[in-house]
Amino acid sequence: MIKKGKLTRGRAVTQSIQSPDTSAITKTESEIAHPVSESSPPQPVRSRRDFDPFEELDYDPAGINAYYQSRFPSVVSRVFAVLWPMLSFALGVWLNGRGGGTSEANQRRQAQRLRELLTDLGPAYIKIGQALSTRPDLVPPVYLDELTQLQDQLPPFANEVAFRYIEEELGAAPDEIYDDLSPNPVAAASLGQVYKGRLKTGETVAVKVQRPGLAQRITLDLYILRKLARWATDNISQIRSDLVAIMDEFGARIFEEMDYTHEGENAIRFADLYGHLPDIYVPKIYPEYTARRVLTMEWIDGTKLTKLKELAEQGIDATHLIDVGVQCSLRQLLEHGFFHADPHPGNLLAMADGKLAYLDFGMMSEVKPYQRYGLIEAVVHMVNRDFEGLAGDYIKLEFLTPDTDLSPIIPALAEVFNNALGASVAELNFKSITDEFSALMYEYPFRVPAYYALIIRSLVTLEGIAINVDPEFKVLSKAYPYVAKRLLTDPSPELRSSLSDLLFQDGDFRWNRLENLLRNASDSEDYDMEKVLDQTLEFLFSERGDFIRDRIADEVAKELDYFGNNLVQTVQQNIRQQLGWQQPPASQVTLAAQTNSDDSNFDRILRIVDILRQNDGFDATVLVRQLPQVLTKRETRDMGQRIVGNLTQRAAARFLRDVLLANTSAKSPEVVPAAYR
Repeated sequence: MIKKGKLTRGRAVTQSIQSPDTSAITKTESEIAHPVSESSPPQPVRSRRDFDPFEELDYDPAGINAYYQSRFPSVVSRVFAVLWPMLSFALGVWLNGRGGGTSEANQRRQAQRLRELLTDLGPAYIKIGQALSTRPDLVPPVYLDELTQLQDQLPPFANEVAFRYIEEELGAAPDEIYDDLSPNPVAAASLGQVYKGRLKTGETVAVKVQRPGLAQRITLDLYILRKLARWATDNISQIRSDLVAIMDEFGARIFEEMDYTHEGENAIRFADLYGHLPDIYVPKIYPEYTARRVLTMEWIDGTKLTKLKELAEQGIDATHLIDVGVQCSLRQLLEHGFFHADPHPGNLLAMADGKLAYLDFGMMSEVKPYQRYGLIEAVVHMVNRDFEGLAGDYIKLEFLTPDTDLSPIIPALAEVFNNALGASVAELNFKSITDEFSALMYEYPFRVPAYYALIIRSLVTLEGIAINVDPEFKVLSKAYPYVAKRLLTDPSPELRSSLSDLLFQDGDFRWNRLENLLRNASDSEDYDMEKVLDQTLEFLFSERGDFIRDRIADEVAKELDYFGNNLVQTVQQNIRQQLGWQQPPASQVTLAAQTNSDDSNFDRILRIVDILRQNDGFDATVLVRQLPQVLTKRETRDMGQRIVGNLTQRAAARFLRDVLLANTSAKSPEVVPAAYR
């Protein structure tokens, strides 16, 4: 029995499906495309699962395992079919290198062979090639040119098969549904091919039709890779990550990608969440013309972000659109948690009006709220070099178990990330950080949680496109202003607590970190100064803000005492000078009146006010409107009383100290207390 779990309006419905007769699973595309002649004897009607035993099923690793365990020859044949050409290719590259065959023409032939090899191996390996095609920092340019073709220029399958699928899925012949449909596909990718058409109502559409026999090829590869992952996890001690769970996550997403109904629902949800963002466009889906193997969506005319010359000719700023994509990805990962896990260049198009269009919503994933908050905290702790906090974040994010001894890990994080971080936020580079972190994975008990694998895939792919457009583009440095803004404005208790922990250490307020957050948050496009003020006041006057209010009151009292005492002594000195009186000895100059070489808190506050004033959205009237409400709060009166009490205590202590100091000086003028030297 193979289990099927089908999404129905957000609920999982589980059905038991009898394993089909798979005697015909080797049926080829040409056989499917050409029906038997009229003279042939009548054949029994066979369902599509007679040709693919996993058609219409959701990802079920137990069912896949049970199916292939009894088909050992098929598994061995597939392993040989994968390993032999890959080893032959690797050997050929090695021999050419030793023989001096490194000319561009020879490399181009090797790159073409690699593309053909990945194409022949099927969808799972095509996706690996697609991922490599976005990394100019890892792959030579001549290979990039060839691998880019894997995005939408794969060999198509027979039109007869595609048109039959349209009729089977939508219940009518293509010419009855569409007013016009291109005779051949305009693009072909790993899972399907696309035709350009027009609806009877006049809208121009893209019609995507799935490849035949897709599920079976993918499940066999997943079965083999899952077995290898299990063996590696059990036998290689350095691997602590659950590779099987990572493979299952990838498998589940692949199976979702093969259900075009699910992809249509994803696209509609994506448009609801992110379609309103500036310069983002999400094409319309036509659900009435969409089924499991056929998807009809709005046609988008656009240019790949990697075609820089064409973009320049159209007057489109590719770097700006990359920044737009980064900002959209941040909201996907850290705000709503629903993110596009396959943003390769074929799925991101620059439109003529300067907008960035997202395509292909088959491979999507979600980040849970606690994971989103943990990622934000980890970025902030990393940027501020708070490696103790970063180690705690890794526990929250499930990279480390709660019982892990962090004492040796914290200095190791400091050593590794100090190399990657550079001197400023502007130098943050995702690849350098992941490369440095990879060194720790084998030395300490880190593991990669399954949910994080697709996040890495999404970010690495996006940064690869960015580097291709601008080699100096840093995804993380562009991301930090948004992260800083979220930390300052998000009302969630998790981030409020994280902000408090970031700004206070051992009872001291870390002004430099507040300045850093405000300065970076101001670079975020949707930074709302009024919202920052509202969130700050709400948190300050809540129960969770008790500690901060006390610290603010103490700091205010300290500064007022410092200022008042300096003012009194300055007036006294001026009067003595006017009257010609002798100045008091240095021993009677109190500690508070001494010049402080460090910045006073008052100076820091002035710097923060200056940062706020430089924001485009700064409005002094907002502060004026908030002032009456703040002054009438009970907590404000309590702070005032604490300030007055603190000043009184300081004045009394100073008076007693000065009296005792005067008596001591009168008895032994040669001796100066050590505290005043």
